Amino acid sequence: MGQLDSQSTLKTSITRRHRYLSLLFLVGLPYLKSKAQGLYESQSRNINHAAMWGRGDADQLDEDSLYAERDPVSSSQSNEDAFHTFRDKLKNFLIRMYPWIHATQEGLSFAYQLLYLLDATHFYTPALQIMGLHVCRASGQELMDASSQIAERRNREFERLRGPRLAQAFQRVALKTLYNALDFAQTGLIASVFLFKMMEWWYQSAEERVTAPTVYPAPPPPPAPKAAEKGIPLPKDRRICPLCLKKRTNPALVASSGYVFCYPCIFSYATQYNRCPITLIPAAPNQIRRLFYDS
Repeated sequence: MGQLDSQSTLKTSITRRHRYLSLLFLVGLPYLKSKAQGLYESQSRNINHAAMWGRGDADQLDEDSLYAERDPVSSSQSNEDAFHTFRDKLKNFLIRMYPWIHATQEGLSFAYQLLYLLDATHFYTPALQIMGLHVCRASGQELMDASSQIAERRNREFERLRGPRLAQAFQRVALKTLYNALDFAQTGLIASVFLFKMMEWWYQSAEERVTAPTVYPAPPPPPAPKAAEKGIPLPKDRRICPLCLKKRTNPALVASSGYVFCYPCIFSYATQYNRCPITLIPAAPNQIRRLFYDS
């Protein structure tokens, strides 16, 4: 059992300002931090995915958005676009600042707890110092006084019972049952919460082990086949076909070697020699793959 003390007096009751600030520090700020953390983790996953697999159609989307901005829009549409732009900027600002905010909050919490252990401050969290409250342990005499006050209050309730003797006996039993339940409610609630969290952790861990997919990093690409000494040389310009020595058109890939040629050139060569002209690796015409550019 603890007693909340104020800086101004030794003992004081919790004011409305303390309740509102407690609600802010215990509910409001942790909720905002959880939202910011989820947004930051989502953005980090997107960045890692883009770094691993490429941007995909991001360039095309940027180009489309650029052309879309040139189209004339109404005032309501412009206001909506301005709102979305402001929201995106605010979101990007929060994502960039979240690591610093998180590090500052964790550093302050650690510093306050360390100073509290060293008896250098009466506050073990920054929130308690802002509210001007610190927690102290109740003495044995205070606990005995509180118990005696509760007993006196309950005795007065028993003395106020009226009615027939049977009704008074029933009311006395009901009050005793209620008081005993209240006495053990705190311990029972703590035990129930502990049991519930332990069961939640147990089943959640088991479910994650069974249903969570195994994520492996992307394998590195295999080394490129080396050009054979008796094969045709590669041109310096990669846009030139090694066979016809002209700008490559209708590109096609040899699956066994990975080199790209003009489709008519490599098809004729593979049909005649059944090999790659650069690496001399065996390659049949059915191993030629045509390449298409995205429009």
